[in-house]
Amino acid sequence: MDKSKIEQGVRLILEGIGEDPAREGLRETPERIARMYAELAAGYTDDAAVHLHKRFSVERNDLVLEKDIPFYSLCEHHMLPFYGTAAVAYLPNGAVAGLSKLARTVEVYAKRLQIQERMTAQIADAMMRELAPQGVMVLLEAEHMCMTMRGVQRPGTRTTTVSMRGVFETDPALREQFYRMLERH
Repeated sequence: MDKSKIEQGVRLILEGIGEDPAREGLRETPERIARMYAELAAGYTDDAAVHLHKRFSVERNDLVLEKDIPFYSLCEHHMLPFYGTAAVAYLPNGAVAGLSKLARTVEVYAKRLQIQERMTAQIADAMMRELAPQGVMVLLEAEHMCMTMRGVQRPGTRTTTVSMRGVFETDPALREQFYRMLERH
């Protein structure tokens, strides 16, 4: 990541909106913003495969669901945040991943400029590729600041996206089980 380019860009934005980047309250803002983007866009240097390598053998291939995984991302169209929760389910094929690895996989793709639809598919595809399960189902629900603080300005509006792979695409009962498990508290 080229922090100096980010700093230059922030200075140009400040000047463009009529601010003085040399003003006391803004002097360190370009550096702070560069550090922030290094954190928010860390997914470009992270690989989901690394997180999904640790596996444990299982005797039964029972459904695994991890839900209410919080995530924060940036919309690639306006670079404003969108945030929400993910639910990731898979039907193993002889091995399971460590539970924290599912949350880390969500985080890898969230920490990039994104659209929610692509992020949902990327999580599902990474799990299929790395775990080789019988199937995967991913559901993301998020609020997009580009809709709530600008444009149509509809706070509280949430977007839900779903990606299915493998047996989840062909087995309606399995999909129904996924949705029932989401409703339980």
